[in-house]
Amino acid sequence: MSNHIDFYFDIISPYSYLAHKKIEKIREKKKIKFNYKPILLGGLHNLAEINPPAFNKYKMQNMQSDCELVSNKNNISFTWNSKFPISTLPIMRGCLLVNENKKEIYLNTFFDAYWKNNIDLSSENEILKLLKILQINNVIFFKGIKEQRIKDHLKDLTNDAFRKEVFGAPTFVVNNKIFWGQDRLEYALDELKC
Repeated sequence: MSNHIDFYFDIISPYSYLAHKKIEKIREKKKIKFNYKPILLGGLHNLAEINPPAFNKYKMQNMQSDCELVSNKNNISFTWNSKFPISTLPIMRGCLLVNENKKEIYLNTFFDAYWKNNIDLSSENEILKLLKILQINNVIFFKGIKEQRIKDHLKDLTNDAFRKEVFGAPTFVVNNKIFWGQDRLEYALDELKC
């Protein structure tokens, strides 16, 4: 039996942001371990041969209104980013690069920047501003995310997710069972108690 929940996510996914905010609230009340598993959602979609909703105007409109509905219901500050979608490759590689003691604040800062504060994270200047706030050396950061080991690690996590039949973000995995979508977090929690 598992003693943790694996959380597969990408900053580009608004539902990953909503799930992350729900996880923060849960961790304040309960001692539940969540293993954050950064993936590249575009890469996962390519492996699974999925056309993402961002490229279908009907799905996109529904996704936008649905995220607003979910955020209002759960008292989560949310703003649809005017630059959606973007490539999150440097940010997701950064998740694997930053020191363990900065991972949580790194994720909070980048999630909030994109899905709360409507910041264009495709702009290197905006990323530089956030790194300065986080007191992360930008030279080391931009050099580090180009290292082969970091590139391979993100690729391996994405491929591993695909092998486990994860096909979207967010996805929760408990006891080898997949729970896809921010609205399935409660089911993952129930499975953890089994």
